Order: sequence, then C-alpha cells, then structure tokens
Amino acid sequence: MKPAVGLSTGDEDADIKCIERERQALLMFKQGLIDEYGHLSLWGNEDDKKDCCKWRGVSCSNQTGHVTMLNLQFRSYMPLRGNISSSLIGLQHLNYLNMKYNDFGGKQIPAFIGSLKNIRHLDLSNAGFTGRVPYQLGNLTSLQYLDLSFNFDMLSEKLEWLSQLSFLEYVRLNQVNLGEATDWLQVVSRLPSLTELQLRGCNLPSVIASSSVSFGNSSRSLAHLDLSLNDVSNSVYYWLSNSSSSLVYLDLSSNKLQGPIPDSAFPNPTSLSYLDLSNNQLVSVPKSFRNLCRLRALYQDSNNLTDLLPNLFLKLSNCSRDTLEILQLNSNMLRGSLPDITLFSSLKELHLYDNMLDVLYLNNNRFTGTLTKSIGQLSQLELLDVASNSLKGMITEAHLSNLSRLTYLDLSHNSLILNFGSGWVPSFELNIIRLGACKQGPQFPKWLQTQNKFSELDVSAAEISDTVPNWFWDLSPNLYYLNLSHNHFTGMLPDLSQKFTAYPPEIDLSANSFEGPIPPIPLTVTSLILFKNMFSGSLSFLCQISDEHFRLNGLQLYDAIIAFTQQQFHWRVTFIYDTQLTVLDLGHNKISGIIPAWIGDSLPDLVVLSLRSNNFHGRVPVQVCHLRRIQVLDLSQNNISGTVPQCLNNLTAMTANKSSNAMIRYPLRTDYYNDHALLVWKRKDSEYRNTLGLVKSIDLSSNRLYGEIPEEVTSLVGLISLNLPKNSLTGPIPSKIGGLTLLNSLDLSKNMLMRAIPEGLSQLSLLGVLDLSNNNLTGKIPSSTQLQSFDASTYSGNPELCGLPLPNKCPGEEQAQDPAIKGAC
Repeated sequence: MKPAVGLSTGDEDADIKCIERERQALLMFKQGLIDEYGHLSLWGNEDDKKDCCKWRGVSCSNQTGHVTMLNLQFRSYMPLRGNISSSLIGLQHLNYLNMKYNDFGGKQIPAFIGSLKNIRHLDLSNAGFTGRVPYQLGNLTSLQYLDLSFNFDMLSEKLEWLSQLSFLEYVRLNQVNLGEATDWLQVVSRLPSLTELQLRGCNLPSVIASSSVSFGNSSRSLAHLDLSLNDVSNSVYYWLSNSSSSLVYLDLSSNKLQGPIPDSAFPNPTSLSYLDLSNNQLVSVPKSFRNLCRLRALYQDSNNLTDLLPNLFLKLSNCSRDTLEILQLNSNMLRGSLPDITLFSSLKELHLYDNMLDVLYLNNNRFTGTLTKSIGQLSQLELLDVASNSLKGMITEAHLSNLSRLTYLDLSHNSLILNFGSGWVPSFELNIIRLGACKQGPQFPKWLQTQNKFSELDVSAAEISDTVPNWFWDLSPNLYYLNLSHNHFTGMLPDLSQKFTAYPPEIDLSANSFEGPIPPIPLTVTSLILFKNMFSGSLSFLCQISDEHFRLNGLQLYDAIIAFTQQQFHWRVTFIYDTQLTVLDLGHNKISGIIPAWIGDSLPDLVVLSLRSNNFHGRVPVQVCHLRRIQVLDLSQNNISGTVPQCLNNLTAMTANKSSNAMIRYPLRTDYYNDHALLVWKRKDSEYRNTLGLVKSIDLSSNRLYGEIPEEVTSLVGLISLNLPKNSLTGPIPSKIGGLTLLNSLDLSKNMLMRAIPEGLSQLSLLGVLDLSNNNLTGKIPSSTQLQSFDASTYSGNPELCGLPLPNKCPGEEQAQDPAIKGAC
C-alpha cells in the first residue's frame, strides 16, 4: 500500500512529511518575528529540522501532511514580537491559529488573515494589537471560535462582518471598543449557532431591543453571555426573554440596569447556574428568581436592594435551596435579621457586608453581640468571614469543631477572645487565617502547629508576649503573607532566605521587640515591614539580592534603629532596578552619606519616599525629579544642603489636582495589600493607611537648604502639604503660591524669607495650618477671612510685618480714624 502524500516510507528523505512550500512559508513567517526566548529554535533548514510537522506549535494532517494547526501561545511574560508575515497565506489548509499572549507592539491585525478560509479557530487575544478590526475576517466562513479580547485600543465601528459567520459558536471581543457599533445586538442575535458571547468592557451603546429587532434566527443554544462593564440598559431584557431558556452563565454587572427586574426577563430560566447583576441600580429581586432551580452563584451586590432579608431568602429558597453555593449581596440597603441560612444546604459563601441589617455575623458591618455557636452546625461551610464588626465575647472550640471543610477563616478586627485548649486539634485545614486584633496571648497559639497548608496568616495585635517557636518557620511551605505585627514578640529572627519558597511573600513583623541583626530574607519578597523593633546592625542582607525577577513593592524600616553608612546604602542597581517598589520608608534611623541619585532613575513606581530623621548630607539629587508618580517626598530632619531643586515641577503626580485612589495598593494572590506610611501632618506624626493615596506632600524641613523657593513649586497644584521650615531659605514667597488651591498645610517658618506676603495666599480657602513665623517678611498681611483667622504666632518673629492678627498696625492705619472722632478733636 502506498503511503499518503508526505508521510513516512522509511526511505532516505521519505520520512519528511512536511510539505516543502508550507515549510518555506513558516520559515518566512519566522523571519518577521523577534523570538527572544527561543520558542521557535527548532524551526530551521538543517537536516534534523526539516520536518516542520515536528516543530513546536505546528501540527499537520496525518492523511495529507498539510499544516492544519499553528499554536503559538506561550507564557505572557515570554512573548513573540515583531511582524506577522503575509507568507501565512501559503497555509491554506490551516484550521487553527492561536497567537495569544504575544506582543505585536500596537500593530493592526493583518487583513490577509481573512484569506485563510479554512480557519475554524482564531485566537488573537492579549497580543498587543490595536486599530480597527479588519472587516476581511468576515470572509472566514468556517469560523467557529473567535477571540480578539484584551487588545487595548482596538475598535470596530460596525459588526456587520460578523453576520456572515453563521458557524460561529464562541465570540470573545472583551475590551474591543464597540462604542459606535449600534448594530451589535442585531448582528449577534442573527448568529444561529452561538453558544458563548463575551463583550465585557466594550463600551456597548445602549440600543433599543424591541419587536423591531428580529430574533427569528437567534441561537437557541446560547449558554454563556457576558455583557458586563458596558452601558447596557433595561432594553436588554427583551432580548433575554427570547434567549434565556438555554443560558447557563449570565453576567450583566456594571451596566445601567435600573429599577425592578421584570419577571418576563427570565420566563423559563431552567438552566441558569451563574448570574451576576452587581454594580447596577436594581431595587429588588424578582419573583421569577424562585424558579432558578439550578442556580449555584448569585451576585447582586452594589445595587439599591431594599428587601427584607428574610423575604429575599424566601424567594431564593423555593427552588435553589439545594444548589445555591455563593450568594453575594454586599453594599445594598437590605434590612431585617439574618434568617436561618441552613435553608441552603450547599451554601459555601455568603457575603452581606455594608447593608442595613440588624444582626449579621459577616464582614464590614457594625454588628454587635457574640458569634452564635450555631455557626458550627454549617458542616458544609468553606468560608467564614466576620471581620471588621463590633463583635465581642469568647470563641471556643465549639464554634468551629464541626466545620471540617473550612479553608478560610477571618475573625479579624473585632473584640473577640480566642480560647482554645492547648491540645486542640481542629478538624479543618485552613488556607487563609486572619485573626488580627483577636486576643490570643500571652502564649503563641499552639493549635497553629496542626495547620500546614495556610498561605496567609495574620495574628497581629493579638497580645502575644512570647518568642516565635522554631517549629513555626517550617510549618507551611505555601505561606506568602505573614503578619505578626503589634505584639510583644522577642528574640532573634532565623535565616528567612530559604523560607517562603512557594510564592513571593509579604512580611510584616513591625511593632514588636525583635532584636539582633536583620537576617537574610527571601529573594522574592514583595513587602518587608520591620519598623518599631530593636534591630541593630546594617542592611547588608539587601546587597545579596540581585535576582532579575526581584519585585519589591514596599520596604518600611522606620524607627528600626538601623545604622549604616553611605557605602552600605549604595546598594547595587541590579537590586533596585526595574522594581515595582511603591513605598520606601527608611525614616528614623542612623543612615549617613548622600542620597543616591539612582533612587530617581531606578524606582519608576515609587509613590512614597521617606528618608526623614537620618544623617544624610549633600544636595538633593536632581534625579529625584524623575519620580513622576511620587506623592509623598519626605527628606526632613537631615543635614541636606544646597538649593531646593527647580525641577520639582516634573513630579507629575503632584501637578494633578484630580483625586487619586485613596489607597496605595498592590495585588496579592487572593487579595490586595494596602500600603501605609508614617507622615508629619499638621505638625504631628500620623500613620496613614486607607487614605495614603490621597496625600500629596513635600517635607524638606530641618535641613540646611539655602537660596530661594523656586517658582516651579507652584506648578504642583495637587499639593496638600508643603513643609520647608528650619532651613536658610531666602528671597520672597513665590508670587503664584495662590495657585496651590488644595493646600491644607503650609509651613515656611524659621527661614530668612523676605518681602511682602503674596496676595495670592489669601485665596487658599482650604488652608488649615499656616506658619510664616521667624522670617524677614515685610509689609501688611493680606486681608482675607482665612489669613486673619490664624493666631498671631503664625506671623510672629517678622519685625517689619504688620496688620491683623498682629497687634502692631501698619503705617497710616493710626490716622485712619472715624471722621466724627477726628472732628471732635
């Protein structure tokens, strides 16, 4: 029997089953690519590389030898770059093309892809394409799967080209801008084979779905529909009423749905398993929800629900009492008490925080009382979160002993006392343990020795006065978040460099009594907070870090009694370069030397830089002006000399007067870490956490700066606080200072400033702290309700300054008497 064309026969060169013209097409395609990671290293002309069917990412037909699949999806951080060669047209038998997670540098999707008419699967998502979606894709009449998602700045003004693809089953256009595609609903409703449609964050226009839109050819097999993060309005219900019978997954979150949901929107929802209606303006749960007999997850948080919670539970428990696993109703206006949640036998997660409920043992409310022991009867419970309430009383083994499936426990930030026997062995294995502010001391909680799978552990502020037992450090190989802060731990830390090996860790050991040198830390640490301990020695352990994948988001060592010199502080740039550090706080130590210039060039994401209260000297390096994201710059209480840099107007984040995110946060694997810092605010040390991102301040006080305050400072219109006291600054107060309209605190005291106070200062209506004392200012204090409201000490120590609130009047004011009095004389 003769072999099929291109298949092996055993003769010389006969085992090369790749068709030559297709092999050459692939090699030309490779020439246009930049392959930094060697993905295509086996593609070549050498004798041992001639069979292109054995190349990575290439598959051929066993019958014909034609290339039928090209799968070039690699890890997102190891992409292919460059250009897509038109030589791909030579692969006319190709039915599968996947270039996901590559980076084509903002190029447009090549129109010639529309010539590959046998393509059934096309995935170009997350590939760095921009521009218009080529209408030629409408020629791919065999296409069943299309994914162009997450190519930012990609748009399609019409979707008419989709209407020709009658075999389409899966359409994913997430983040493609369809803001002008008013035909989107008409087009997708005509795709008879459609099974999944994802149009998340597409800026969809709110078109009217009514009897004028034909649904005669609509798919009756549509199972997955995601229209979240758009401007879809209530008109979508008409379409749903014609399509909902087959839906399994429906996401309409973050749209413009308002008022009640009509029962007609879900006339026959027999298959619906996942429903997300969160972040809309809905006011109630419709009666039709009692027919959702397969519902496993319902998200309706951040709406305007005003139902009584027992009534809402009654609607849902009719049919889904045995199927519902996740119920999320956060941030509504629900009322009443928590009903018997054992009605839902499969319930694993219940989220009801930020409502108006009377009694509810769940997170972020204001509930009081104790945690009922009946919680222990929920034997199917996997997640228990009652954090951030006002619960009090004692938690014993009886509360938790029957929760054998529990993996997530958060009792933090209440007034609870944990009273577990020293020999207690829980029936569960926890992944997340959050017990911050729960009293557990004075001994280290011994029951933790039974847990060896946890990835997060928070026992902060637990009144523990003990050493950390040796067994703890080798307990869980999955640990990546550890918070032992604000206790009374003593002793020395072990070598941590070989701990926390599974994931990049965050470590907070602050506000304890740890002593001795800071030990070596893991190369992958993303946040290290050690302030308020009794450490001594140097930071030489940081010099050992040179891993190219090192990503440190936060480093806080203030008040840690660290002493090291400029030589030690000059860490290698390979350590700090290209990190994602957002907060660098080394305040209240004994660091000496000059401020290294590389801080400005190598920390592009820095938001907070605090080197206050050290022994730095020399000038402020101009490279500090390269920190375009910096919002808090504190170099106070050092021996810094020279002038205030004129380039401060390059601090872009401070030139914006728009509100920033309140929190400086960066992602953990299952949550977010909110950064914090110790700042001087209104002359007091204050620790900022949830509002750190709103603070924009410069503090150069208590140094040896001289020269004038540069006019460029007045470009920083987002500044809330400017502190320059206790220097030797001369010249006038900048004339345009009135442009800093958000300024709440201004301290220029104890300098040698001269001339008059600018009139613009009277325009700062938000000013709550002002100190211009002990300078050489002259003339009259400008008149305004704001400036005259301050105490006379604000302006004292300026002998030539006059006018209210100072007692000395300005020249000519003595003669400006009432005319009647003057005539009487």
